[in-house]
Amino acid sequence: MNPASSGIPSTIPKGAPPVRHYLQFSDLTADEYSYLLERAAFIKAKFKTFTRHQPLVDRTLAMIFEKASTRTRVSFEAGMYQLGGSVVHLTTGDSQLGRSEPIEDSARVISRMADLVMIRTYEQTKLERFAEYSRVPVINGLTNEFHPCQILADIFTFIEHRGPIQGKTVAWVGDGNNMANTWLQAAKLLDFKVNVSTPSGYEVNEKVAVSPAGISADHYESYSDPKAACAGADLVTTDVWTSMGYEAENEVRKQAFAAWRVSTDMMAVAKPDALFMHCLPAHRGEEVDADVIDGPQSVVWDEAENRMHVQKALMEYLMMGRQK
Repeated sequence: MNPASSGIPSTIPKGAPPVRHYLQFSDLTADEYSYLLERAAFIKAKFKTFTRHQPLVDRTLAMIFEKASTRTRVSFEAGMYQLGGSVVHLTTGDSQLGRSEPIEDSARVISRMADLVMIRTYEQTKLERFAEYSRVPVINGLTNEFHPCQILADIFTFIEHRGPIQGKTVAWVGDGNNMANTWLQAAKLLDFKVNVSTPSGYEVNEKVAVSPAGISADHYESYSDPKAACAGADLVTTDVWTSMGYEAENEVRKQAFAAWRVSTDMMAVAKPDALFMHCLPAHRGEEVDADVIDGPQSVVWDEAENRMHVQKALMEYLMMGRQK
C-alpha cells in the first residue's frame, strides 16, 4: 500500500487520473508529450492575446527550493498565478524539510495543504522520497541528475522555430550533467539523436540517464571532438561548466572545458538554420561566445519564456488530465 494513502480523498478533481509525478523526462509517454506540447502552444496563445485561462482557481502550488533559482521560481510562480491558483514559496532555511523533520513527514503534511508540489533540490533520491509519501503531484524543478521541465521547454522552443524534433540531431557540448541526462531520455522517447561531447572525466553516466533499457546509436553518439559533435546538427546547446553544488571544482573545470566553448566555428559546421540554446544563466566567454548567444541563431530568450508555458500545461495536466 502506498504510505500516502489514508482513506481521505485528495484535492485532485473528481474524474481526474490517479496522482502522477513528474520526476524525470521518462515519466511520461511520447503520446502524453504530444498532447502537452500542443497544449502548451494553446496556453501560450491565450497568454499572448490576453485571454484568461484559469483552470486551477483555488488550487495551491507549494514550491520548495534547496537550490536557489531565478527562472524556475519566476516561471512556476507566474504560471500558477496565471492559471488562477496561488503559490507558497519555501526554502530549506525557512522550513523543516530535511532538517529536524524527515522528508517523508514533510511530504505527508505539505501534500495535505497544497495541490501541487515543485521541488528544486540536489539528490534525485530526496525528490523520490518526497513523492512516495505525497498525496498530490510532485514536479522536478531540477536535481543533480535530471532537469525535465527545461528540456520540455527546449523541445517546445525547437518546434516553434523549426517544426517536429523527430529525426533531428541535437549537439550537446559541455558537461555530462542533468541536462545531458535528460536530453538522452528525451531522444529515446521522442525519436531524435543527441551528439554528446564532453571533456574526459565529465562524460554522461548512461546508467543514470537511460537505465535500465539502454539507448541505441540511433539516438545517442559520443564525440571527443566538440566540433565533430556539432557537424550537421539542427540544434547546438550547452550549459555552464560548473553547475550549482560543484563550485569548489570551478578552476579545475575551467581548464578541463576550455576547448568546449560553443563558438562561431562550431555553429558554422552545424546546419545553416541550426538553433542555439542555453538553459541560463550563461557566462559569455566561458561555455559560449557572446557572438553565439547574442547572435541570430540564438533562441535563448524564447527558451527561457517557454519554461512558463510548458510548465503551465504540465501543471494543468497533472491536476486535471487531458482537456478538450
